[in-house]
Amino acid sequence: MGEWLGVLIAIVSSCLGGTAAAVTRYLVGNADPLTLSILRWGIGFLCVLPVALVLRVRWPRREDWLGVALLGFCFYGLFFILYNIAMGYTTAARASLALSTLPLQTMVVGALLGIEALTWRKVTGVGIAMLGVFGALGSGLSAAPVGAWRGELIMTGAVLCMSFYNVWSRAFIARSSALGFLAVGMGAGAVALVVAGLLTGRLAVLASFGQAQWLAGIYLGVAGGALAFILWVMALQRASPTRVANTMTVNPIAAALLAQQLVGEPITLNLVVGLVAVFAGIWIATTDAAKVQTS
Repeated sequence: MGEWLGVLIAIVSSCLGGTAAAVTRYLVGNADPLTLSILRWGIGFLCVLPVALVLRVRWPRREDWLGVALLGFCFYGLFFILYNIAMGYTTAARASLALSTLPLQTMVVGALLGIEALTWRKVTGVGIAMLGVFGALGSGLSAAPVGAWRGELIMTGAVLCMSFYNVWSRAFIARSSALGFLAVGMGAGAVALVVAGLLTGRLAVLASFGQAQWLAGIYLGVAGGALAFILWVMALQRASPTRVANTMTVNPIAAALLAQQLVGEPITLNLVVGLVAVFAGIWIATTDAAKVQTS
């Protein structure tokens, strides 16, 4: 039940992440990638820290603080700046499909580092999900924005940061707590982003935001930042990195549905067919544990 609960929590997190992709696409015309990252993780950290303090979570050990902070800087800082750059080149749905290469990259990184063993069923499930992703991306090239491949390539490269975060974070979480680990890592990333924003003058961009942009920004920080990643680290605490990462393939569904409403992005047949394959792959990879337990 622990693995299944972790996967279900991760699916909710991935859905929130998908809506955040659509909101980011909505805001990308009003702010640069650094400003959007500051907005998302500054607000996110301001939500996470009070909760962690009130609940008196177990914080990372002193000797783990540097490692947790570096993971936070690479993920909440570097990864999401690249994420926001990618959103400027392509649609929310296509960028989220590129983000869905996460399970494949996590599986490879976990295997290379000797942290997670591979099984044929898990490889098959991830492979089917990835075929759905690549099929939807490839068959929809004619309807993609000019230069969309740049955004998808940047997003695919950025996902490598998240793969290492997924694989390396589980040990830190086990020695502390999901929320304590999240607060320290997110705080490190948020502080680095704010310092960069002050040095470059990017924070001044927020003064030009209207009510609609601020509402979108608050949603990005609260739902797409704090809540989505509280759930994500909770999932990593209960399920293997590859199974958690495989739920990222539901991200494009939420992104496409909300982006259709916010910025008029079309939902194409190839996207729907690709996502059916994605769900089939998630089921195959996730049911591996249940098969082993009943045999």
